[in-house]
Amino acid sequence: MKMPKWKTSSGLAATCVLALLALLGDISAAAAEPFNQSAAAQRGYQFLINKPYLPPDFDQETFDAVWKYWPEPLKSQAATATPDQRRKMAFERYGLTPRPDDPTKPLQYVVDAECRWTMNCFACHGGLAPDASGVRAWPGAPNSHFALQTLTEETRRAKADLEKLPGRMDLGSTIVPLGTTNGTTNAVMFGVLLMAYRDADLAVFTNRPLPKMVHHDMDAPPWWHFQRKKMIYIDGFAEKSARGLMQFMLVPQNGPQQFREWEGDFRDVFEYISSIQPPKYPYPVDDTLAARGSAAFERVCAECHGTYGMGGSYPEKTIAIADIGTDRVRLNALTAVHRDAYGRSWFADYGQKANVSAPAGYVAPPLDGVWASGPYFHNGSVPTLWHVLHPGERPLVWKRQGDHFDERRIGPQVECLDSLPTDVTAGWQRREYFDTRAFGKSAGGHSFPDALTAEEKEAVLEYLKTL
Repeated sequence: MKMPKWKTSSGLAATCVLALLALLGDISAAAAEPFNQSAAAQRGYQFLINKPYLPPDFDQETFDAVWKYWPEPLKSQAATATPDQRRKMAFERYGLTPRPDDPTKPLQYVVDAECRWTMNCFACHGGLAPDASGVRAWPGAPNSHFALQTLTEETRRAKADLEKLPGRMDLGSTIVPLGTTNGTTNAVMFGVLLMAYRDADLAVFTNRPLPKMVHHDMDAPPWWHFQRKKMIYIDGFAEKSARGLMQFMLVPQNGPQQFREWEGDFRDVFEYISSIQPPKYPYPVDDTLAARGSAAFERVCAECHGTYGMGGSYPEKTIAIADIGTDRVRLNALTAVHRDAYGRSWFADYGQKANVSAPAGYVAPPLDGVWASGPYFHNGSVPTLWHVLHPGERPLVWKRQGDHFDERRIGPQVECLDSLPTDVTAGWQRREYFDTRAFGKSAGGHSFPDALTAEEKEAVLEYLKTL
């Protein structure tokens, strides 16, 4: 049997370590609808969709062949499909959305003149939002469909049979999980790993040992919140800046010079992110009920999440972990050592930007466009806003029902279960379910809505549609 070329290469262990360095970081830029954007913001969008800042993940030939590794009956359906139909099937399987200007290309990848695909920031921050005609791509929305682990596993198999060398994701994902539920990623540990091999000036030191990592899943935040914040991340430890958006570029191939050369690009990307606006709720709203909900919201929720409309304000308040009670794995996994190293580095202008070494808990996010950003909580464990408002009714296990939107509960339409079905055994199958009993995936905490009556919860749910 002919062996794939990459299987016969030497130094595979060392290559794996380097590949780990190449994984995407914890923060990435986003995109938005072309509202009244400045020229800088428009340039930022073009940088994101057209300029690769990383080595390519795979090429067009690999992507076109990946259907051969799908399960049945999907594989047989793909075998008889047209190329356009097959591409649509692949986009759906992996959580990719067609670009508005070229539906043959995904929003989530830069596809260059040589047909090489390189992941961009829309991979996590280019999702879907409902509109009157169904659903549509909405750059800046969390990509809650992104199946990065499944995509990587299946493109890796295609590469082997095509005798192509593995890429950074292929090797790195064998050691560092990319996400145990579709729509989530192990983003925080990507950042920990990448920073561990850099000094404050971003020089590379590949001879350092692997850092301690606590693998867990995170849900990408909606990037229309960026403009309202001074600090980034769920624990609010780092002041936002153009440099901070560049952490995902920390691959061994990018030395300090590349960061300095590309900083101007990311000033434009920063402007682009800051221009993002949330989508408007596309379905009918009961204005009378929403008005009652506004009053209840201000009584129970506004102290942490802010006020909205004319004269509204956002406090950017950190809630102690003991008070909020949500899954604390994320808070504990990111150590003060990592936070301090970031704060002393070029990313934080060598200590000139604000940095919090030991945050007490999680920051209550603003709620603009909250109806379009489900699932909820920092780990994506709560499927709908109704479940956020009813802590005792949150499902133990749930599965999305395609792109369907639940207008009653506000969020993705899901199937709720008491346990994972016994016939779900393959990795790609398990990643279609969210099991809140797994490590770092708890849906507990945030019991503050229990201060509302049943009628008030119904009214608040209506009010949240208006934000």
